[in-house]
Amino acid sequence: MTLAPPPVADDLVVTDPVHGTVASTVRRSSEDEVRDAVARARTAAPAWARTAPAERGARLRAAAEHLRGHVDELAALNTRETGKVPGDAVGGVEAGIGTLLQYAELGPVHRGEALRGQWGAADWTVPHPRGVVLALTPWNDPVAVACGILGAAIVTGNTVVHKGSERSPATIARLNELLAEVLPDGVLVGVDGDALTGELLLEQDGFDVYAHVGSTATGDRLSEVATRTRAHVIRENGGNDAVVVDAGVDPAWAAAQVALGAFANTGQICTSVERVYVHRAIAEPFLTALVAEAERRTAAPAAEYGPLVDERLRDTVQTHVDDAISQGATLLTGGTVPEGEGTFYPATVLTDCTDAMLVLTEETFGPIAPVRLVEDFDEALRLAAADRYGLAATVLTNDTGHALRAAAELPVGTVKVNAVFGGAPGGSAQPRGASGAGFGYGPHLLDEMTTTTVVHLEAAPAPAASSSETPGGAR
Repeated sequence: MTLAPPPVADDLVVTDPVHGTVASTVRRSSEDEVRDAVARARTAAPAWARTAPAERGARLRAAAEHLRGHVDELAALNTRETGKVPGDAVGGVEAGIGTLLQYAELGPVHRGEALRGQWGAADWTVPHPRGVVLALTPWNDPVAVACGILGAAIVTGNTVVHKGSERSPATIARLNELLAEVLPDGVLVGVDGDALTGELLLEQDGFDVYAHVGSTATGDRLSEVATRTRAHVIRENGGNDAVVVDAGVDPAWAAAQVALGAFANTGQICTSVERVYVHRAIAEPFLTALVAEAERRTAAPAAEYGPLVDERLRDTVQTHVDDAISQGATLLTGGTVPEGEGTFYPATVLTDCTDAMLVLTEETFGPIAPVRLVEDFDEALRLAAADRYGLAATVLTNDTGHALRAAAELPVGTVKVNAVFGGAPGGSAQPRGASGAGFGYGPHLLDEMTTTTVVHLEAAPAPAASSSETPGGAR
């Protein structure tokens, strides 16, 4: 007997990871609503593409200012759904507003180039919007990340269908609603759902761009579908970011940097530190300081050190830790699920790690600092580079030559020297390998969201004179 598939729930229900109560309930978009969303965006695309860039920038600026009155509301939704600590949640919304304002300024001055051709001719390039963008965004900093993709797409004249993660549906639904209140109808259309809704979206014709921040598996799926639809794919996916701790650095300072990279947002950041390679010469004081950093965070109140987003992720983190210990890793602190409500997990430090362990080969996405000792910088650089991901890496060193070698040799989109986080406003990065493709933010994202037409212009020759117009012609 063939069993019927289980019914798909009409609602997305999210559990508060701090208290274990219901944080939000959002109705899943129906098949008809998904199709209607794509149709609305497609209908609105021609008029929005013809809108002057300055007007598009002004509309985006107005949308950003509209969000200012809802910072606390969006941050509170984010905290309830994902457990992000309140201060960081507010910072994420403010970062999203700043990104929209940045694109509101950059969009109107996004321009082509003049090309020097033959004498008497002119050549130039003109950027055009690609059309309709499918934006799929994550839960770990939902407003900040979404605003980057949405801002760049909208200001360059594209329309967008946006689905956020099912782990933060109320946050994204409210963000979409607030932005759409200021933008013309159909420029931004929100869809609510999970992976099944995402698959339904991929079945729809009419998308010209797939823009995605999230798991490598989903990014691979988008690239597979794009071979059929010919949509342009922009994807920032998983990372397994390494940090190299060189000899000669202050071990306490290095430990503070690694702790920030590994434990901030409970390790739930795309560019979190996932692998730590430490020169043996400073290993002992470094590990002592790192354990102290971890234990200080674990003992902090929930308002400062939050939970993991849900039980599913916590189970994955514990599996990776157990795998490492079973293969000989030494647990220095943390490593066990605490008692009590919520999905908290302690900041954890492991040493004696090897490349056979999941904590070094896979993205754990939790507050784990797996340490491997190395004999010299050459070994550290080789191990840091030997990974299928290519998002970012950090080098902590006093040696300028080592820093320059890291920038030249590490196959990642971003190399950070002596700071695990940070960067200039408007910076761009291009992930490699399993971490994705295309520029995911910064001014270069405007190029990803547009196509370029090359124009060549020559003067037409003057018409040949007819015989009746020839002076002195036949009478």
